[in-house]
Amino acid sequence: MFNDYYETLEINTNATDADIKKAYRRLALKFHPSSNKETGSSEKFSQLGEAYEVLVDPRKKATYDEFGEEGLKGGVPPEVGSNGAWSSKYAYHENPDKTFREFFGGDNPFADFFLIDAPLQFCGLQQGTVKTQDPHMERALSLSLDDLFNGCTKKVMNEDGCQFSVKDKILTIDVKPGWKEGTRIIFPKEGDQGPNLIPADMVFILQQKRHPLFIRQHNDLIYKAHITLKMALTGFSVDVQTLDGRLISIPINDIVHPSYNKVVTGEGMPLSQDPSQRGDLILAFDIQFPKKLSAESKHLIKQALSFTK
Repeated sequence: MFNDYYETLEINTNATDADIKKAYRRLALKFHPSSNKETGSSEKFSQLGEAYEVLVDPRKKATYDEFGEEGLKGGVPPEVGSNGAWSSKYAYHENPDKTFREFFGGDNPFADFFLIDAPLQFCGLQQGTVKTQDPHMERALSLSLDDLFNGCTKKVMNEDGCQFSVKDKILTIDVKPGWKEGTRIIFPKEGDQGPNLIPADMVFILQQKRHPLFIRQHNDLIYKAHITLKMALTGFSVDVQTLDGRLISIPINDIVHPSYNKVVTGEGMPLSQDPSQRGDLILAFDIQFPKKLSAESKHLIKQALSFTK
C-alpha cells in the first residue's frame, strides 16, 4: 500500500521542519495507544512514526520527494544515486514507541523532568534523564506610540509553540500605558521544543514605531513647531493634537531663539508604574528665516530693534 507521509501527518508538501514536528506532536498524542483505544489507533500511531522519521530527515525527505516511496525503500536509480545526496533503501524499524520516546524524551510528554524517585542507582533502578531547556526565543513586537500611550491588547500567533494542542496557540499581550522600547514580555515554555528538551521561553521585545509628530524621550514627548521669524519675535500660539485626542493651545509669549524650548508639564507619556502620572510635553522650534529682505524692511527692523535692550 502506498504511504503518503504528508497526508499521514496532515501537512502539505511545503511544510517546514517546525510544521513537521508540530504535526507529529499533535497526532502522536492523539493516537497514542495508551490514551486512544479506538480501532485502528495503533496502526495510525505506527504510520505517524514512520512518516515523521522520513520527513524530519533531510536526506530521506529529499529522496521521498524526488522518487516517492518506491525510491525511498527500493533504492534510487543507479545513475543518480552515486553522489550521496539520497538515502539508501530505507526500512522503518516498526517500533513507533521508540520514535515517540525519542521525540518527547520519555513516555510522558507532559512531564518537565523524567526522573526516577531514587537519586542513585540501587537494585537495578536507573537514574532518570534530566531534560534541559532550549535557549529562549526572541521576537520583535512593533507598536505605535499611540498604543504605548493609551495601552492596548495584542494577540500574536505562537507559530513555533510547543504546547500539546490541536491548534497553534494565540498569546495575548496586555500592553500597559507608558511601556518603553526594549520592554521584554516573557511567556515561559511557549517556544519551540526539540526532543528531550523543555520548551524554550518565548520573549517578545517591544519596538516603537516612528511617529509623524512626536519624538519620545524617556517619559517626555518632543513636538517641533515650524514658525516664522515674525512669530518668534512677536509671540503666537501652538495648537497640538495630543495622543489621547485632545487639542491644546499653548501660548508662547517669550522671544523664541534657536535653543528655546517650552515645557508643558504633565502632557507627556504616562508613567508605566503609575499611569495617572505623566512626563512633560516639550515644544522645540524650527525658525524659518526670510531668504531676502528689501532695504526698506531692513531699515524698519533696525529701527524697531534699536529700542530693545
